[in-house]
Amino acid sequence: MKTTRKTLIDGSKLATEAMARAGADVFVGYPITPSNLMYAYARRRMPYFLAAPDEITTLQWMAGLAAAGKMPVTSSAFPGIALMTEGINMAYAMELPMVIMITQRLGPSTGSATTGAQGDLLFLKGIISGGYPVPVLSPSSFEDMWSLAAKAVETARRLRTPVFLLTSKEMVMTQKSFDTSKLPEITPWKPARRVREPFRPYEPVEALTPAHIFLGDDEYLTRITASTHDADGMIRKAEPEALANTRRLRDKILHNLPDYLEYEWIRGEEKAPVLIVTWGVTAEAARDAVKMLEKAGRPADLLVVKTLLPVAEEIREIIDSYTKLVFAEENLTGQYKEILFGEQTPAHVFAVTGIGEMITPRAIAEAVEKTYHHG
Repeated sequence: MKTTRKTLIDGSKLATEAMARAGADVFVGYPITPSNLMYAYARRRMPYFLAAPDEITTLQWMAGLAAAGKMPVTSSAFPGIALMTEGINMAYAMELPMVIMITQRLGPSTGSATTGAQGDLLFLKGIISGGYPVPVLSPSSFEDMWSLAAKAVETARRLRTPVFLLTSKEMVMTQKSFDTSKLPEITPWKPARRVREPFRPYEPVEALTPAHIFLGDDEYLTRITASTHDADGMIRKAEPEALANTRRLRDKILHNLPDYLEYEWIRGEEKAPVLIVTWGVTAEAARDAVKMLEKAGRPADLLVVKTLLPVAEEIREIIDSYTKLVFAEENLTGQYKEILFGEQTPAHVFAVTGIGEMITPRAIAEAVEKTYHHG
């Protein structure tokens, strides 16, 4: 008989535990609702824990720790991420690995800390100055909280970059009975010590990423800088090598996208005429909506996007293969829809959006029903 390990647990513990097992060894944070549970559990679980006096300091400490070879993580919400933005850009240019978990909540301003939302995606789309992409993973279930948290740590280390784990209050704080025995084992990814001689701190050696040599190394003298620099880490304003090095920051995120691309495409034996596209906590409602529609004789396929940014060509191809689309997102405008189609929505694209309350399976099913009556 298979041994089960059922326990009452929330998503924050699953994500924190997964990141610790994946190699995250320090948590830096400033408490903010609704991310406090992760802060509390990390205090007991991570080898190192630093309580920062504010979010700006949080990111600066994370950058220093990453520069010294640690793998830092933090959790926050939109107000905290707004304060971290300059530091995130610095860490991105320095190519420092870290994971930033965002528990989304209703805006604008601080919004309501106890109301879930999916409103931070467009902010992350442009969070790096110049439009450079940053990996954004979004869990849609407790299983995802485990696997994507580990994937975020691996991606941050593999590509030497900040990675975002975009979730919501309902996913992080809601407790439920869950069988942890079905969760896969996590094997931490450890970078190989590959260095080209003579050593140059920002020369890519694998996957368009520099060698994993950080400050305090016993063998190599390295430099880390956020200014425009060449492969030696020397500040160069407009030299071809330095500008090519800056372009590489974009190239490595896009080139390695297949390694951290995650999605769930649910189809019947025959392709349905309608595709529901969703992400994050709304995916739970969408899964129920698909079952309701099947019973009603109105089949719909489902695409749950878990790697939201950058948008993979594979995702675009799936979406483009359907003549009718229904986007389900808990924000006012349909932010993922806007990323794909712009602000002028095509006639074959429908949306179920909202603020202040979660989207119900019935609302999604009714939107799909309307597409059947649309020409």
